[in-house]
This record gives sequence, structure tokens and C-alpha cells, in this order.
Amino acid sequence: MDRVLKKKKWGRKRILTILGITALAALMVGAYYATAGKNKLNVDVDRITISEVTKGPFAETIPVNGVVMPIETIYIDAEDGGRVEERFVEDGATMKKDQPILRLSNPDVELNLANQETTVFNTLTQMNINKNNADENTVNKRNLLEDAMNAYNEAKRVYELDKTLYAKNALAAQDLKVAENTYTYALRKKELQEQILHQDSISVKQQEEEAKQNYNQMQTMLQMMRNKVQHLVVVAPRDGQLTSLDAEIGQNKNKGDQLGEIDVLTSYKVRVDVDEHYLSRVYNGLRGDFDFADTTYKIEIRKVFTAVKTGGTFQVDMYFLGKVPAGIRRGQTLQIRLFLSDQTTAILLPKGGFFQTTGGNWIFKLSPDGHTAYRQDIQVNRASPDFYEVVSGLKPGDKVVTSSYDNYERMQELVLNR
Repeated sequence: MDRVLKKKKWGRKRILTILGITALAALMVGAYYATAGKNKLNVDVDRITISEVTKGPFAETIPVNGVVMPIETIYIDAEDGGRVEERFVEDGATMKKDQPILRLSNPDVELNLANQETTVFNTLTQMNINKNNADENTVNKRNLLEDAMNAYNEAKRVYELDKTLYAKNALAAQDLKVAENTYTYALRKKELQEQILHQDSISVKQQEEEAKQNYNQMQTMLQMMRNKVQHLVVVAPRDGQLTSLDAEIGQNKNKGDQLGEIDVLTSYKVRVDVDEHYLSRVYNGLRGDFDFADTTYKIEIRKVFTAVKTGGTFQVDMYFLGKVPAGIRRGQTLQIRLFLSDQTTAILLPKGGFFQTTGGNWIFKLSPDGHTAYRQDIQVNRASPDFYEVVSGLKPGDKVVTSSYDNYERMQELVLNR
């Protein structure tokens, strides 16, 4: 006869299931409290950078790159253009002022010179003819004036004599009247000839002045033509180095085409690119420095180009203060520290990778015993290539973690393992 067996309440399988569920719940609770509470992370000290906050001199600086350029560059252009007939030097040559560089030919310019020389010669010839004619005309007028003066003097003598004779009743009134009329006519003719000669002198002088001005203008034009022909031989405008020479034998150059450059090498300047963010803070007189051959050199902004270029930068020209570094070359790139403020005393926080995560709003500060590091709210202001200026949250002597926080962003505390 079959018996009914009672089923066991706490079988082995059931007990293992309950234990598994309990362990999983415990893990979940632990994870919850780990995320909801104060997050900690064990960190190997050798894998982080610990820096000390200090107090010292600080100036806001930005790193910029500059290219060494000659103190002055003079561009050489083709004044009237022409065909390149001859090159006297090669690119890179050291030039003296007025030393020939190349020779152009331009038949139009040379023909214009010949025509202008002919015009000037013809004008000068005509001026001489006109002067001779004017002198001859003046002589004739002077002769007429002399004749009028002689007739006037004789008429005056006869009239004065006849008046005396008439007063003594030795001459009839009719004869005196004739003498008087002759005298009056001679006087008027003399005055007329004097007036004609005076006006002739003024007219001749005006004509001479006009002819002289015209001739001088033509001479000026002739000199300009001669200069144009002379400038077909291109010469160095200053002592310096010839660069960017662009002229080959047989090549045609148009008016205004650039033929090359003369770099004046008596000194150098540095052309610097600056981010447009600093446009309002950069002006003439700002200084910077750079290291070259184990020596620090100072430079100063003398010219600001406010036009923003493609890429979001503008340019400034900086000049050396004191001696120029020996061995520096055109086109060399310099890494410059540009000072945006005067030097002051400030609390200094060394730069590091932490800033990319925190934005300078907080940092991990070490506890006094150095075993842990906890979050500390801070405020930074200006920056230099090596430091941030601390406004609040830290004091000199504090030690902080300045390396990258890529894995610590959600952590509240770091446990430092040594």
C-alpha cells in the first residue's frame, strides 16, 4: 500500500537560490551606496602629478610664434615694363645701392624719348628765332623813339625862341602859332613812342616768361623720358640682399610687375601671429621675450595690423630691445612669451591636465597627512605659460593633483597608495 511522503521545505537547491539572491541584493545595495555616497578611488601616487601652490612674481603671458623678417623690405617693380635682355646678378646676391640687377628693353619708351628730344630742340630753336625777332623789333621802336625825341627837342627849341622874338615884336603871331603846333605835335609823338616802347617791353617780357615756362616743362618731360629709359636698367634702391628675383632672359614684364625684393639686413624684426581673442588687449609698447642660444632676449610691439586673417589671427611687428641675437636668420621661427600685464605678486598654481576637466573651478587638494586628496572649489583668473593665478580656494604650501582627471571626474576623494 502506497504512503504519502511530506515534501521538505528547505531543500538544498532552494537554500542555494536564496543565498544567491541575497548576495546579489547586497552587491546592488553596496553599489548604490558607493555611487550615492562619497565616491573614493584608490590611486597609485606614481601615476599622478602632485604640485605645490606657491606665491611669487606673476605676469599674464601668452605663447605666440613669430617669424624673423628683415627690418625693411623694398619691393622692386617694373616702372614701364619691357623685355628682359640681361641679368647682372642672381637671386640671393648681396647688393650695393645703385648696383645694376637686370636690363629691360622697351622700344616705345625709347621712341618717346627720341620724339621728346626733337620737340625740345625745335622749341629751343623757335625760342631763339622769336627772341631775335623781338630784339630787332625793340631796336626799331627805340630808333623811332629817338627820332621822335630829336623832333621834339628841335620843335621845343624853335618854339621857345619864337616866344622870345614874339615878345619883342620881332615875330608875327602866325609864325608863333606854327611853332607852337609843331612843338605840340612833336611832344605827343614822343609820348606815343615812349608808350609803345613801354608796352613792347612788357609784351616781350611776358612772351619770354611764357616761352621759358613752356621750355622748362618740356625739359621736365624730357628728363622724365630719360629717367624712364634709364630705369630700364633696374638697380638696387638700397644696400641689402636681393631676394625673390623673378625675371628670366626673354621674359616680358608688364608695367608694375614685381621683379624682386631687397631685404635691408642692418637689423631684423619679428612678425607675430596673435589669436583674435586678444585683439583689444594688444597695442604698441607691449613687450615679450624669447630664449635663443641659452640667452633670453626682449622684444617690443611697434606696429599692430588689426585686420583679422583667415584662421582667426591678427599680426604684429615686434622689434628687438638691445642687441639682436647673433646667428639669427630670415624666416626663422621664434617661440615668444607675450606679456599682457605688468609683473605682480600672486598665488601660483602650476598648469596641468586637470584644467581640461575642471575648467579651473575645482581641484583635488591633498590632506595634511598626504594619504588622500579631496575636491576643493577654487577660482583662477589670469594665466601664464606655466601657472594660473589663484584668486580663492588655495594658499601657498597647499599640495594639489595637477595631472589629468580623465578617470576622476565623478570621484569625491582619491586614496593615495604609495
